[in-house]
Amino acid sequence: MPTHPYVTVDVFTERAFAGNPLAVVTDARGLGPEQMQAIAAEFGYPESTFVLPPEDAAHTARVRISTPRREIPFAGHPNVGTAFVVARLAERSGRPPGATLLFEEGAGLVAVDLLRGGDNRVTGAVLTAPQPLALGATVPAAVVAKCVGLVPGAVLTARHEPVVASVGLAFVVAEVAIDAIEAARPDLAAFTAAARHHPSEAGWFSLFVYARVADRSDGADLRARMFAPLGGIMEDPATGSANGALVALLAQLEPGPDARLALEVRQGVEMGRPSRLSLSAEKRGGVVTRVRVGGRCAPVTEGTLEV
Repeated sequence: MPTHPYVTVDVFTERAFAGNPLAVVTDARGLGPEQMQAIAAEFGYPESTFVLPPEDAAHTARVRISTPRREIPFAGHPNVGTAFVVARLAERSGRPPGATLLFEEGAGLVAVDLLRGGDNRVTGAVLTAPQPLALGATVPAAVVAKCVGLVPGAVLTARHEPVVASVGLAFVVAEVAIDAIEAARPDLAAFTAAARHHPSEAGWFSLFVYARVADRSDGADLRARMFAPLGGIMEDPATGSANGALVALLAQLEPGPDARLALEVRQGVEMGRPSRLSLSAEKRGGVVTRVRVGGRCAPVTEGTLEV
């Protein structure tokens, strides 16, 4: 029976059993799409990745990403975690990688820069989003509030209305009051109704809510949560693609044609899986041109799949 090695890691954390779990099938050659999807469902993590030889030899790998229910073109923590795993395995085999890995994905070519610690070991990674900021339709604050069980006034609209935003994967991005972020609870019926009236390319309604932090004693600027129950993810501990869309949106809203924004975000706190994401975006001539999301990783398990 064919076997396929895999590694699991926790992403956007420095310790195991925090952050966002990820399964990386490090050699997915011979696996078909249905098998990959079945493996992703078996792991049950928000996403699993499948590493394949690149189509262009100048690139590091082709990477396919699946939630428990479907394949997606791009995601944040799968890129950070996959780069960490690929780099660690290359070092173990005596073939240290370069500073930047290039992954071929559905949304385009994703560049991922490695982070190293004092002993020069890889500790994490920083991705550059594969697509520029794209903004879609706005969504009524009342719809967002109903989806997460909040009163409409808890959704703040002074800076921006809830809006569909993407740098490779689309989310509805909404600001909420800091005292409401912990109270948010997904309502499946409300999500189903919202998806009917506000359909997305992904086929479901993914909602990313964030709040500005008054007490920055832990170094975080924002708290965030992401809910996608129609996609099989009731809540995500750390969502790099949504945070990338957020920092790009906020950079776009900065006054003047040029701006650079750097933010630290805490996510997953309410789930008992605290995560920390470092975000940055640059705006030049009124256009957001460079969006980056990074963080640390912690290895958890290694094994072999018999498929």
